[in-house]
Amino acid sequence: MKQKPVTPDYMWETLKWPEIAERLKIMDTAILPCGAIEQHGPHLPLDLDYFDAVYMAKEVANACKDPKPFVLPPIPYGVSYHHSDFKGTICLTNHSLSAVVYDIGMSLAHNGIRKLVILNGHGDNAPTLNYAAQMINRDAKIFVCVETGETSDVDIYKLTATSNDIHAGEIETSTALAVRPELVDMEKAEDHTLDLDNEYLDFTSDRGVSWYVHTKRLSKSGVMGNATLGTAEKGKKMWEIMIRNMTEFVETIKNTPSDKLYQNRY
Repeated sequence: MKQKPVTPDYMWETLKWPEIAERLKIMDTAILPCGAIEQHGPHLPLDLDYFDAVYMAKEVANACKDPKPFVLPPIPYGVSYHHSDFKGTICLTNHSLSAVVYDIGMSLAHNGIRKLVILNGHGDNAPTLNYAAQMINRDAKIFVCVETGETSDVDIYKLTATSNDIHAGEIETSTALAVRPELVDMEKAEDHTLDLDNEYLDFTSDRGVSWYVHTKRLSKSGVMGNATLGTAEKGKKMWEIMIRNMTEFVETIKNTPSDKLYQNRY
């Protein structure tokens, strides 16, 4: 007789309301995965950023010590207008995404969540998610942060040979090969390394400024990086680093009393 799969007790959507009520007595931290459905070159699936955010959230929660943080139902769509020249991309406006995240955050605060980690799988969501986080903090007075790779990017770039590898290139091809190789078509992988020749416009430079551009103006294939250098071996190392670092970060957040996370106590 087959045993039913055990659902982790930290997955918000599969719990009953009395279970949520009980668990909120011992856990006040939640992770909200946010992604995007957008082109990732001719060789990677559209859901890459969405899948990665959900996968990361679950792996981090599972790696945390008990009691584990809640993992919330994810937001699949993001701010992807810059990829709209490529079919398959579905995008939200900044206003729509920030409004949804704000409403979720306010509802979580009403439930009793006091620390919200927004896990962002799509870099161009960051300005919008940071705005929503500010508004949630302003109105609900709970701790909110946005993680868009800050805990691991500095380590990940050490494993790559490509400069400005920011979309569907060496990094994302590697991470996809590590966990979903059946969805990667390496025969269609391209090298479209960006030659920006300006450290202030360099996406990975410590001196780089934020700037925005429609992808089609930089790459006809949608790849910005060198996808041909992607390997499953690199991807496994990248996932290990990302999961380990973010787990350490989330552990710090969930184990620190709320009043000690602020300079100005509410």
